[in-house]
Amino acid sequence: MTIPADFPYGLVVFIFGLLIGSFLNVVIYRVPLGESIVLPASHCPHCNTPIKAYDNIPVLGYLWLGGKCRNCKVRISPIYPLVELLVGILFLLCYWKVSKQFSSFDQGSLKYWLAIVANVIFVALIVPLIFIDLRYKLLPDVITKPGLVLMLAWRAIAPEPIVLQMTRQTFHLMRWPDWAIALLGAAIGAVVGGGSLWLVREAYFRLKKIEGMGLGDIKMMFFVGAFLGWQLTVLTIFIASLLGSIVGITLIVTRGGNTKMEIPFGVFLGPAALLALFVGQSFINWYLGMFI
Repeated sequence: MTIPADFPYGLVVFIFGLLIGSFLNVVIYRVPLGESIVLPASHCPHCNTPIKAYDNIPVLGYLWLGGKCRNCKVRISPIYPLVELLVGILFLLCYWKVSKQFSSFDQGSLKYWLAIVANVIFVALIVPLIFIDLRYKLLPDVITKPGLVLMLAWRAIAPEPIVLQMTRQTFHLMRWPDWAIALLGAAIGAVVGGGSLWLVREAYFRLKKIEGMGLGDIKMMFFVGAFLGWQLTVLTIFIASLLGSIVGITLIVTRGGNTKMEIPFGVFLGPAALLALFVGQSFINWYLGMFI
C-alpha cells in the first residue's frame, strides 16, 4: 500500500484537531456554567483533583485510565474522547476539502493555508454549540456573537471561490476587489441564515402567541450564513429542519410526547452546517444537474 505524499501534513492536522478537541471539552463544560476556560487547570468534576498531563492526552488518556478518574474512580463521560476524536476527524476533512479546491501548484501557498484555518475555525465554533445545546438547550452569546465577526473577517481574508464567483456575477461587480465581494457575499449569507429563522420565529409567535424558537438559533445561523454563503445556508436549514422533524416525530411516537415538546434546534443546525460544508456544494451541483 502506497502512503499518500501529504500523509505527514494530514497527520499533523489530525493531531492538532485532537488537541483543539480537548480544549473544546473545557468550553463545552465551563461556558454554560459561567466559569473561566483558562483557570483552574483541568480537574475531575467529581473530586476536583487536578488531572496529570500524561492523563490528559486526547483519547489515549481516557483509554489509559479505563474511562475512570485516577483518584476517585468515578466514571468519566465518553463524550470527552468522542469530542476529541470528532474534532480531529473534522479538521482532517477540512484539510482534504481545501486540498481538493487548490491545484498542486497552489497547495502550500498562503491562500491555501488561510482557507484551511478558516474552515477549522468554523468547525471549532460549531462543535461546542452542538454539545452545549444538547446538554443545556443553550447557544451561548459568547460563542455566537464573536462567531459572526470572525466569519465575516475570515471570509474577507479567505473567500470561498464559488460564493465569490456567484456574488460577482449576480451583482455584476467585475471591478470590485475580491475581499469586498467576499464580504458582501458573507453578509448576504448571514442575512439569509439569521433573517430567515427570525422571520419564522416572528410568524410562529404571531400565530401561536408563544416563542417557537430561541434567539440563540438565529444568532448561530448569522455566523453560519456568513461563512457558508446563502446557497449552503438554505441547504443547512433544510437539512436541519428535516432531521429535527424526523427526531421530533420519533420522540412523540416512542415516548408519548406532544407537538409542544421542546427540542434544541442547534443540535440539528450544527451537524447540518457541517454536512453543508463538506458535501453541500456537491449535492447542489448534483441536484441542479438533474434539470440540465
